Amino acid sequence: MNLSQFCGTTLIDLELKSKTSEEVLAELVELLANSERIKNPEAVLDALKEREKLASTGIGFGVALPHARVKGVDGLVIAFGRSEAGIDFGSLDNRPVHLFFTIVVPKTAVNTHLTTLGKLSYLLKEPENREFLLKATFPQEILDFMDQE
Repeated sequence: MNLSQFCGTTLIDLELKSKTSEEVLAELVELLANSERIKNPEAVLDALKEREKLASTGIGFGVALPHARVKGVDGLVIAFGRSEAGIDFGSLDNRPVHLFFTIVVPKTAVNTHLTTLGKLSYLLKEPENREFLLKATFPQEILDFMDQE
């Protein structure tokens, strides 16, 4: 599955401004709202916040995968944000997060949700891939990265 078809250059921000976990979720939802598949950005933000209350989606190594299944979303949407300074996101390794892939799907899209999380987790486990994302200059590089096998 080529994940870039569910993203796009308007859903990528290589210079997030946020300083806190709450701010970064709001900033990522602003990106997601650029997709016509997102009908209710407020519901998306609420769902992402609720998911973070269960356990942080900061998986370590400077990466977080905020994700939620949301009513009123018309298909898979992925946004990417990068913070040069890093954000305390309650990560498993207690290190700041620099790379955020945010995934939202319709409430009923359980398989799509899990498949997408799996593919991104697989790609992000490699140190050279994380380094590539930290150094990327253009949104298209992020889209190309998402389509790796």
